[in-house]
Amino acid sequence: MKRLILLFLLILSIQFGFAQNEYGQILSMKERAATINRLLEDKVKNYLPEIMRREGVDMWLVISREYNEDPVIKTLLPAEWLAARRRTILVFFDPGEGKELETLAVSRYDVGSVFKSAWNKELQPDQWARLAEIIKERDPKKIGVNKSAYFGLADGIVSTDYEELKNAIGNTYANRITSAEKVAIGWLETRTAAEMAIYPHIVKISHEIIKEAFSSKVITPGVTTTEDVVWWMREKVRELKLQTWFHPTIDIQRADPERFDHLRTFSKRPEPGVIMPGDLLHCDFGITYLRLNTDQQQHAYVLRPGETDIPAYLKEAFDNGNRLQDIFTGNFKEGRTGNEVLKMSREQAIAEGIKPSIYTHPIGYHGHAAGTTLGMWDSQGGVPVTGDYPLHLNTAYSIELNAATMISEWGKEVRIMLEEEAFFDKTGVWYIDGRQEKIIIVN
Repeated sequence: MKRLILLFLLILSIQFGFAQNEYGQILSMKERAATINRLLEDKVKNYLPEIMRREGVDMWLVISREYNEDPVIKTLLPAEWLAARRRTILVFFDPGEGKELETLAVSRYDVGSVFKSAWNKELQPDQWARLAEIIKERDPKKIGVNKSAYFGLADGIVSTDYEELKNAIGNTYANRITSAEKVAIGWLETRTAAEMAIYPHIVKISHEIIKEAFSSKVITPGVTTTEDVVWWMREKVRELKLQTWFHPTIDIQRADPERFDHLRTFSKRPEPGVIMPGDLLHCDFGITYLRLNTDQQQHAYVLRPGETDIPAYLKEAFDNGNRLQDIFTGNFKEGRTGNEVLKMSREQAIAEGIKPSIYTHPIGYHGHAAGTTLGMWDSQGGVPVTGDYPLHLNTAYSIELNAATMISEWGKEVRIMLEEEAFFDKTGVWYIDGRQEKIIIVN
């Protein structure tokens, strides 16, 4: 019996080791918290001053109440804080070039290691009055708050807090309040060197989940449904102690009379279908880990009996998708707007005989993150305001698009819908963990 127990434990250890090799090391909750806090400290100290100076804001206030959080404040709280507490007020003050940011919390206690408590309630019972004192002592020229008509992630201050802030600080300083829209976007969209050292691992985990989902481990043709694969992915994410930020989708294109409507992947979920030999499968999937997100779309083909490879016509259609990616990312240039990149890319693709649709978005702390919008599936002529925001270096994007190709063998168009994480820096655009260049084969 003892030998059987030892053998069972050995098998478990081998299986566990395989999982670790397949997905890499996934940190414990304690280790994750330490990593998140380290990344936060580095970014506030080494990146935020440049963003504030670029936008001409010398004081940035981030104000939020418990369970009604500003999207930005959730990226500033330490890992141990799962929500704001009571009313949380964070103050960033830039004393000038060559000096470190002052980071304060108008709170009775420190907010993690970054924000030092600047409020003694026994000396000043009123939290708003204490904030007014801090502002008067520093005499900022521009006081930024998170208000924005078009960028939801930069519009986090609620009306009550905004009115109470103005009343508390008086007319002199209330007149110096300005939108911190571009500071908030800059904070959210900028990816640091430390984050980019970690991001490839996060994207790889997501890729590996897709790879396993599109395999005979999960799919039995004629039996497995698209919803079976969706829920397998959800379970796998939980098994790895990770999270998804949206519910995955799996859909099918096949040689039948039905015209595939790619918009249904946005507007409504397709009915579950049994996966059959000859099907071209497509997934949309993403995870959240260490406060960073992935968002990926890939394709797989289910071999028919007697087939040993993917049909050439599907390979050609897939190549059109990769070519559209190359055209699009080749047009990224610092300062160029999303609408400009969209227009240039569509014109070039159409000239090459590709039927394009481009709907790329920034990614990072949020799946659909802050920054420039590069098309929407229903706005291929450009997106007002958010599409006019310029590209900045050191930002990440989900390169999301599709190319439609007429397949005579099927008598209809096939859409190759691709999405991969990429980073934009002074060298250009590079895929964080590579991109899909071949359709996955399901034997």
